[in-house]
Amino acid sequence: MHDQDLIQPIEAREHEIIAVDFDGTLCIDAYPSIGAPNLPLICYLKQMQSHNARLILWTCRSGEPLKEAVNWCVRQGLIFDAVNENLPETISKYGSDSRKITADIYIDDRARLPWDDPVSLAM
Repeated sequence: MHDQDLIQPIEAREHEIIAVDFDGTLCIDAYPSIGAPNLPLICYLKQMQSHNARLILWTCRSGEPLKEAVNWCVRQGLIFDAVNENLPETISKYGSDSRKITADIYIDDRARLPWDDPVSLAM
């Protein structure tokens, strides 16, 4: 078996998995408070969910701040399929819940591509 055999195209999957960060992404970063909502992103996620995408809230928040974030998302109309963990079918497939979230799309205010940074390319 070759590595190519392990890669399944997104269009062949039952659903897309989107992992999205909270502070600075779903809302303006105001941690430990919660900033104003990022309405275009929230609308996009709702639209993707209506097309069978699965959503994972992927955040550094825990405890009470995490509960506040989840409740805030519910008030925005966002219901997540998982919070800071993989989807149940992913856990079942691999036999455990890896610390790395499995997703097709990762949305995070800290995300960058190496070729977007001329300094890293020069190294």
